[in-house]
Amino acid sequence: MSKTAKQPEKTRIIGCGMIAREILAVQRAGQLDHLDLKCLPAMWHHHPERIAPGVEKAINEARAEGFDKIFIAYAECGTMGQLDKVCEKHGVERIEGPHCFSFYWGNDAFAQAEDEHMTAFLMTDFLCRHFEAFFVKPLGLDRHPELKEMYFGNYEKLIYLAQTEDPKLEAVARSAAHYLGLAYEYRFTGYGDLVPALNLTKA
Repeated sequence: MSKTAKQPEKTRIIGCGMIAREILAVQRAGQLDHLDLKCLPAMWHHHPERIAPGVEKAINEARAEGFDKIFIAYAECGTMGQLDKVCEKHGVERIEGPHCFSFYWGNDAFAQAEDEHMTAFLMTDFLCRHFEAFFVKPLGLDRHPELKEMYFGNYEKLIYLAQTEDPKLEAVARSAAHYLGLAYEYRFTGYGDLVPALNLTKA
């Protein structure tokens, strides 16, 4: 008689709202039914000082709910080492990399391609879906288009790191590149290092 396979421990994923759709897609594809997702505001991308204290609060809440296993679906994301201090304090791990662009690209490949992306403005599926709400309006470009040069003048191209093959999102990325006066480049990454990171939670 075959033994019943041991089920992975229920795991709280505390993640950035910018990658919620992608986490759920990886969860479905990998049948990672043990994952319980809690997302924090995507707009913290503009306020990285909020990430570490917000994650710590979410960790404490998860512990209070009975989760022993927690994984942080954030990269470093501009927290200046504060997120790593929170992770170390609570004995939890986070996805490796400086930001989501890196782990979508693949952290090793991203590090090796520094010359390629150093002067590039990077976009993802999420940023294509929310370009107006996430960049144009918060930066005041709709009211003061002259600010485009100040914010984007040091970029040479826009690279769309696509998680899915969606012509509508690619059209947005092309339009954004034109709007910002940048050359356009498309790179299909899929979910990159997010996939192995979430699959490791089964261990």
